[in-house]
Amino acid sequence: MPTTSKPRTAFDQQGEQSDAARVDAALHSFVSEFGVTAALHMESCVRCGLCAQACHFYLATGDAKYTPIRKLELFRRSYLREASPFAPLVRALGLVKKPGIADLQQWQELLYDSCTLCGRCTLACPMGIDMAELVKVARHGMFKAGLVPDRLALMDRAARQWGSTATPGEDLPDILAEAGKAHGVEIPCDLAHADILVTAAPAELGDNTKALADAAKILNHIGASWTMHQGGFDASNIGFNNGDLELQEQLTRALIDTAVKIGASTVLLPECGHAYGAARWEAAKWYGQALPVRVIHMTEFLDELVSTQRIRLRQIGDTATFHDPCQIVRRGGLEAAARRVLAALGVELIELQDHGVTAFCCGGGGGVVSNQRAAPLRQKVFEIKRQQVDATGAERFITSCGQCLITLEMGAKNAQWDKRAESLLALVADNLAD
Repeated sequence: MPTTSKPRTAFDQQGEQSDAARVDAALHSFVSEFGVTAALHMESCVRCGLCAQACHFYLATGDAKYTPIRKLELFRRSYLREASPFAPLVRALGLVKKPGIADLQQWQELLYDSCTLCGRCTLACPMGIDMAELVKVARHGMFKAGLVPDRLALMDRAARQWGSTATPGEDLPDILAEAGKAHGVEIPCDLAHADILVTAAPAELGDNTKALADAAKILNHIGASWTMHQGGFDASNIGFNNGDLELQEQLTRALIDTAVKIGASTVLLPECGHAYGAARWEAAKWYGQALPVRVIHMTEFLDELVSTQRIRLRQIGDTATFHDPCQIVRRGGLEAAARRVLAALGVELIELQDHGVTAFCCGGGGGVVSNQRAAPLRQKVFEIKRQQVDATGAERFITSCGQCLITLEMGAKNAQWDKRAESLLALVADNLAD
């Protein structure tokens, strides 16, 4: 008789904890993070459903389980049982069932496969509930329970060992030397003193070293004092996405402490959205005070160079549309900066139907692009972006996040779409005027 293969489980797990220990670890983490803000969020939801219409995963599939409020259901149950004003009564009367291991296993898909932390649901919520932040907090508990997708857990282990998901720090000098030679530009490494510490995203240390060369070309063009450094070079911060707070702190401190060590006043982040969230907005919590250095995104840097006329750009004169990276624009506030740079390039901008703070995510943020299990969902979400780009009729399609570029390229390949996404940084580097 033919044998039936066992269906693949919809969850991954790490470590040897018992099921009971996993549940306890997750719930302990949830309860420890139920501060005033989280409590207000939990108490404020009126079940209006507006967040559902903001979520690309729900819109792309029509499946109610992907609505943002469903993604927070276990968090809500944990709050009601353990931290709400009537928690003792709720437990005594059994009004809310305690989450079990099966609940956590099913929840893994909702937190890691079908949420990019994009914050569009947060923007839509009339009660001001930051659902994206709550999902990120929920991931802290899932990581403690050893219930993270295996691909993300593998990247977590690499970053703990190497300081990067891409390469050990000791290999950085060779990578930069080869990239500089390939692209005809000098990329300094491990200088004892520099004004700017330049960081990278993992893809820039592998297949896309042109991004490193583009940054170097611009920095050398303006005569900046800058370097990359083995001590802190990968800004993407997989700990931020996975819910691994210990690793998030380790990677963040590596950047800031290295900048202080070499006397840099500025940490320049790559074209990476989650690097911006982790280093620009969350770094200070590890220090308990204002950071000793300025942390800025590449988009901010380019905008400042253009606005102060430290660089002049050739006019490319094409029509273009722009994909707004969620962490940089909606949650980071850099909507106008990229558009000023595009204007300096002489681009005629044709906006997407949903753009700026209301733009749809590329579908790969929050670690989803690295989570192979989520590929079918990601491809469905990509269709929303593809249709909006096609509707503009623009000649070029530009963005300012390297992870978005990767996601969009993967989506285009799967959909056999002929529109190629381009990097804002690359456009500036390729069109510097003498």
